[in-house]
Amino acid sequence: MLRPVVWLGDSRKILRDFPDGAQKLLGDELQLIQFGGMPKDAKPFKGVGSGVLEIALRYASDAYRVVLALQIGRRIYFLHAFQKKSKKGIATPKRDVDLIRKRCAEAKELAHEYEKTKSN
Repeated sequence: MLRPVVWLGDSRKILRDFPDGAQKLLGDELQLIQFGGMPKDAKPFKGVGSGVLEIALRYASDAYRVVLALQIGRRIYFLHAFQKKSKKGIATPKRDVDLIRKRCAEAKELAHEYEKTKSN
């Protein structure tokens, strides 16, 4: 069964601004997750809590990231998409981590409300 995706904030718009090839590759990874699979490029996103996944992709010598919350209810919450531009280290910039934390909390609230309406 195909799990629905909930796009938070401007994550969908940002993903649509990625180059077409990067969009296609990330879209394929997202679809795999929707059908219950796990992309080879996926890894846990540390510092936010369990069930949050990051997909890192290199495309045309650039680095792109998407962050998803998978283990919050029945839906997939698309938290953030961004192009990695840091020239030093692999750490995700603090402003992106803060945004992911905020949207993860929002996803938990949405999932709680959704589950409440489904059980009534």
